[in-house]
Formats: sequence, C-alpha cells, structure tokens
Amino acid sequence: MTSQIQRSAEGYLLNPDDWSETVAAALAEEEDIELTDDVWPALRFIRSYYREHGITPDVRHLITYLADEGKIDKKQAKKLIFHIFPYGYVKQACKIAGMQQPRAWSTG
Repeated sequence: MTSQIQRSAEGYLLNPDDWSETVAAALAEEEDIELTDDVWPALRFIRSYYREHGITPDVRHLITYLADEGKIDKKQAKKLIFHIFPYGYVKQACKIAGMQQPRAWSTG
C-alpha cells in the first residue's frame, strides 16, 4: 500500500493528501504502533489541523486538544502522547498522520 505513495527516505509522506486510514494503518505497523482508541483522536486532530491551517500542528496544540477532550490536565495529555507514541510526536504521530517530515520545532 505505502509502496505506491511517494515518501521521504525517513518514511514520511511527501504529499499529505495521499493519506488515508489504510495508509495510517500501514505506517503504524512499520512503527509498531497499535491503532487503538487512544491513537485515532490524535491522528484525526493532526489531520484536521493540517486541513484547516495548511501546516502540521505543533505538539502543544495536540496536548491542548487531548487535555480538553479527555478532561485531563496538560501534563497528563503530554504523558499520553508519549505513551501512545513512545518514540515521539514527530517520529511517530506526524509520520502516521501523513505529515511531511517537519523541520526543527518544539517536540514536547
């Protein structure tokens, strides 16, 4: 599936519009991430933010979203992100959400 989609040497999609839930599943499998009910809200938020703003959200936006949605504090939301994406927001969340490889920024 992902072999037909253009990707960077690091495995990020070159065109975020090539993303689908099927592509997400293939990317998650490569990263050894199980797409649980905890993971999908994060991926959908990243996709929604990208559609609305034309850029990948900084991890701070995802932390705020997860805190608000889960009615938890931001510290708990940050721990959740690193629990579901143990190698980090940029390395796994952004990649599985179909974002291009981000340049340097705050990764939490």
